Amino acid sequence: MITEYTITYVEKPEESAWGIIGRGLHAYNEKQAGDQKFQRLCYVVQSPDEKIVGGVIAELYWDWAYIDLMWIEEGLRGQGYGHRLLTQVEDEARKRGAKQVYLDTFSFQVPDFYKQHGYQVLAELQDFPVGHQRYFMSKPL
Repeated sequence: MITEYTITYVEKPEESAWGIIGRGLHAYNEKQAGDQKFQRLCYVVQSPDEKIVGGVIAELYWDWAYIDLMWIEEGLRGQGYGHRLLTQVEDEARKRGAKQVYLDTFSFQVPDFYKQHGYQVLAELQDFPVGHQRYFMSKPL
């Protein structure tokens, strides 16, 4: 007799399925490409009262750095915090062995900022969301 499996929608995967699926994919990837040596980096901009007003979160694996999240509170933009965050996370990634860095950003999230820091567009998705573009960018460290 053949066992029939079902596919079920999960409302909040972060509470159950995420870990199982993530561990399974991680184990498969490790068999194919070796230990990814995963590390996470996080730098934040804090106000004098220690409120987080910006920051960057990056992941390191297989000698690559991925800039996952970067944000600065609107009133602080244009004051050099973004430059300092990006430079700091890139420097730390380099110290930890990363040879390349990549990220994705939208046309309304100032991709020129990343271009000024040496990133090049690898791919562009039109109308993602409608009227905007999504860019995938990278650069050597």
